[in-house]
This record gives sequence, structure tokens and C-alpha cells, in this order.
Amino acid sequence: MKNDYAPSKGSLSGAVLLISGCCIGAGMLGLPVMSALAGFQPSLLMFILGWFFMTTTALLLLEVNLWFTDEVSIISMANRTLGAFGKGIAWACYIFLFYALGIAYIAGSGELISVFFQGTMGVSIPNWVGGVGISAIFGVFVYLGTRSVDLFNRLLMGGLISSYILLVVFGAPHVKFEYLSYTDWSMAPLMLPIMIISFGYHNLVPSLKNYLHGDVKRLRLAILIGSAIPLFVYLIWEFLILGLVPIHGEGGFLEVIEKGEMATDILYRSAGNLWVTQVAQYFAFFAILTSFLGNSLGFVDFLADGLNIEKNRKGKILLCLLVITPSLVLSLVYPRLFLIALNYAGAFGAVTLFGILPALMAWSGRYRKTFSGVQLVPGGRISLLLIILFALGVMVLQIFECISV
Repeated sequence: MKNDYAPSKGSLSGAVLLISGCCIGAGMLGLPVMSALAGFQPSLLMFILGWFFMTTTALLLLEVNLWFTDEVSIISMANRTLGAFGKGIAWACYIFLFYALGIAYIAGSGELISVFFQGTMGVSIPNWVGGVGISAIFGVFVYLGTRSVDLFNRLLMGGLISSYILLVVFGAPHVKFEYLSYTDWSMAPLMLPIMIISFGYHNLVPSLKNYLHGDVKRLRLAILIGSAIPLFVYLIWEFLILGLVPIHGEGGFLEVIEKGEMATDILYRSAGNLWVTQVAQYFAFFAILTSFLGNSLGFVDFLADGLNIEKNRKGKILLCLLVITPSLVLSLVYPRLFLIALNYAGAFGAVTLFGILPALMAWSGRYRKTFSGVQLVPGGRISLLLIILFALGVMVLQIFECISV
């Protein structure tokens, strides 16, 4: 198929920020906790590996998307390249991934709201109260539509950026370099699932193609720059948290991992600086809310299209209930699911939907259906095979970890 696109009128900087904003979110609260057992230096290598894998598969997804001149989602792309079976896999992975993320966001926000009330007002409220409250508020915004979500999200992003800068400024002087010297390379591969989900922006690729009118050069730049910014932010965040909190001892990472807590929980007990702990709580709150809001809105659109639900008053209520209720119920039944949900979302949902499927779609389109277009990932069949094997390896590691627990 040939693609005849008009010159791009979209903003490259806007596309870059969309990708960066989609990546930077709640995953940051689990990254230091999951990578602490390996240490700072192994974490750097795993971050770069996770970034490279997800950037490569995003370029593959873009290559597949450029084969089609009409607007197509990941589901439609899987259907056209892999048939009904591929479409079914894409559906299942999409549902699993975004419900798992919803569980993590609700569980995490409920815990943060409880800590906030306890720390500022001395009032103790159960975590589930915060989770229900934030779900109700978000349900209203998602019901009101994209414009309301956009305005609310701008406010939240302002809080996220401000709190991150303050956290780095206040936290950096307290970093202890002896904490950063700890290494255990054998634990390094186990952190890959959560790192992969932290670079998950692939559902934006079809929208970005339309936004930049199929301009391959600018789309490739948007993916490379837009994903590199979160990598830089993550590395600074990792340096800060791993340099503030010890591995062993009371309030250390080992204790936190057993409890399934977030990075900000350990700061609250270990940093020894009131400003650091307070700003960390605000940052965590904004990180979860921005991720939750964006994913909820995208999930609503996905279900509306996939289930052919009209977005009238009744339809939007039904869609909001379908998006929020299952995740809310599971987060209430299993309140310590934040880290577990993020890990499973990365190891099985994101790795399949954003890793294996793009490689299989590219293989089918290139070598079976012989679609014509620019090949954005060199290396031919060998590259595609390596991507699939790497993705399967991440899944096997997660299964092995589950069995060994």
C-alpha cells in the first residue's frame, strides 16, 4: 500500500510532550522499589535496555500504522495483518493491561490520600475511602469528556512538574553515595517488567501519525526524543531515591518490598527531612492522577469503539462504569496490589501488546502480505525475531519469579 500524505502541520514539540507525559506517571513510584535489590549501576543498564526495547517496538508499530491511509487502532492493525486471532490477542492484552493499571492507580491513590489526611490533619481514614473517592471524581471528569479532562490534566501536570523539581532540589543534598554503591547483578533482569510499562506510550502512535500527517521524519524524532526525556527523568529519580534509602534495616527497601509499598512510603520514614517527605507525597499523588486520568479517557474511547457503545448520556455512564468499577473492586479486595499490578501489567500486558504484537504485525506485513513502506527498524527477520525472544524472556522471568515466591 502507498501512503500519500499532506505535509505535516502538527507540532513536533507537542508530539514529544504527549509521549513524555504518557510515560511519566505512576510507574515512577514503583521503579526504585523494584530496582533497589539490584542497585543503582545495574538499574542504569536495565533502564537503557527497557528504553531501547520499547523505542524499537514503537517504531515498528509506527511502520505498521503507516501502511494504512485510514485511521486505524492497534486492534484494527492486528486484524489486518494477523487476522482474527491477532485481533483477539490484542483485545485481550489491551483489556488486561489497562485494568491492571487501573488497579495500581486506585490502590496507590487510596493509600496516598490516607497518608495525607493522617499527616496533615491527624485524621485516620481507611485506604479504600480514598480509592472510592478518587474513582468517583475521575468518573465525573471522564464522563464530561476530553475537554474537561484536558483542562484538569493541565493543572495536574503543573503540580507534577513543580513537585518533581522541588523534590530533586530538596532531596539531592541528602543523597548518600554509599547507598548507591550496592550492586547485585543477578537481580537486574527482574526489574524489566516495570521498566517496560514505564515506557508505555504505544497506544498514542496511531493518533500521532494522524497529528503529524504521516511525516515519517518528524514521527521518528518525536518517538526518539519523547521517550528519551522520561529516560533522563527516571535516571535522576532513581539516583535520588536509591541514594536516600538503605537496602537493609528498618524502613529500608527490603521491608518496603515485603509490604508492597511505594517509593514515597520509604522516603516518608527514611529521608529524615520534612520537606523531602512532604514534596514526595505531592509528587506521588500528581503522578498517579495524571496516569489514571489519561489511561481512563483512552480506555473509554477504546471500549466505545470496540463495543459499539454510543457516547450519549447512558452510553457514557455505562462506559465509565466499565472502565472504573472492575479495577476499583479488585483494589478494594486486594489493597496491596500497587507493585504487583504494575509488574504484571508490564510483564504480560505491555510486553505482548507493545512488544510481541508489533514484531509479528511487521513480520506479516513485510514478508507475507508484502505491504510497501519505510522500514523504520533495520535488521530484517533477525531483528524481529530478537524482539520476540526478548519479550518472551521477560515473561518467563516474571513467571519464574511468581513460582519461586
